[in-house]
Amino acid sequence: MSIPENLRYTSDHEWVSLLSDECVIGITDHAQDSLGDVTFVELPDIGSRFEEKAVFGVVESVKAASDLYMPISGEVIEINDELNDSPEKVNSDPYGEGWMIKIRPDCTDALSGLLDAESYGKEIGD
Repeated sequence: MSIPENLRYTSDHEWVSLLSDECVIGITDHAQDSLGDVTFVELPDIGSRFEEKAVFGVVESVKAASDLYMPISGEVIEINDELNDSPEKVNSDPYGEGWMIKIRPDCTDALSGLLDAESYGKEIGD
């Protein structure tokens, strides 16, 4: 199971990457593996604001549907439109082409409350 060291994680299996003043968010390798083949991703509108732990979307697979939870508060500034036609990118490249949204975080200090790679690995028993 891949757990990149440069990302932060939630116990709900989302990952966050801080790039200057924006954050990229997606689901972890563990999450996509548990879901199975992803068939649909529902993402929010650009400009939507979410508080930490609010549901911002849904991932559907052949096995189940799963809510997506916002790791930190912020405003959606970009969504990965490619997932509309190719939701399987979440399975094949969850930390790259399978990213879901970019947000402008209310406070980047909130990242310090998320799990590092080692802690997330322990949480999922990796």
